[in-house]
Amino acid sequence: MVTKAAILCGGEGTRLRPLSNYFQKTMIPIGSKRRPLLEYIVRLIGYNGISDITLLTGYRSEDIEHYFGDGSSFGVNISYSRDPEGRRGTALSLVGALDGGKLQGFDSLVVYYGDVLSAMNIMGLISQHERRRSAMTLVLSKDYKVPVGVAQVVDEKVVSFAEKPTLPLNATIGALMFSKECVPILREAASGKEAPDIMTHFVPRVIEKGMLVSPFYIEGFWYDVGTTESYEKLDSDLVEKNLKFLD
Repeated sequence: MVTKAAILCGGEGTRLRPLSNYFQKTMIPIGSKRRPLLEYIVRLIGYNGISDITLLTGYRSEDIEHYFGDGSSFGVNISYSRDPEGRRGTALSLVGALDGGKLQGFDSLVVYYGDVLSAMNIMGLISQHERRRSAMTLVLSKDYKVPVGVAQVVDEKVVSFAEKPTLPLNATIGALMFSKECVPILREAASGKEAPDIMTHFVPRVIEKGMLVSPFYIEGFWYDVGTTESYEKLDSDLVEKNLKFLD
């Protein structure tokens, strides 16, 4: 079974402004060593035994290409697929990479969003995906901590309030895996839409087709660095403690 990886790192990072005015959002410095966020992701994927990685770029793509080159400095093989001019959408980014020959020959593809730090066991994800013969596997986190306060209202009266509670939800963390049998469905999902999205359009269509979509629950550290607020709250010691193994 040939497994490859694609990292989504083409967005403008509007939620990370003004930082993203100066950095590609996946290149913002992280941790005490001030490495780019994307470097931690590339190292994580390589650590888990995937050597072929395609970076799906767009905004400030040159910054990424200059830093990572062919990937040899990080022990992997990196190729690049730039998003089509004038068109947006994560599903379209994947289709563009397929059409450009950057993702040829895979049996399964790990897709990772470039604004999420994690210590995810990707080898465990691959093993489960293959064992269950899933068409798609979604990486989920149990007990999602809501980033805002939540009120319970009964008859126009607030009867309880909790600041940033943890709710029993299966939340996506920005990673998934799918088998090559899903590629035609990906193309369908990306066709005729202004900004076709993986989570909004592709995943639901696979489910609607009756194909097996499995959950893979992440254990341990993960952190969404997608906003200026979350970036400012990211503790460098937390990064070094949880991602030290990537050194």
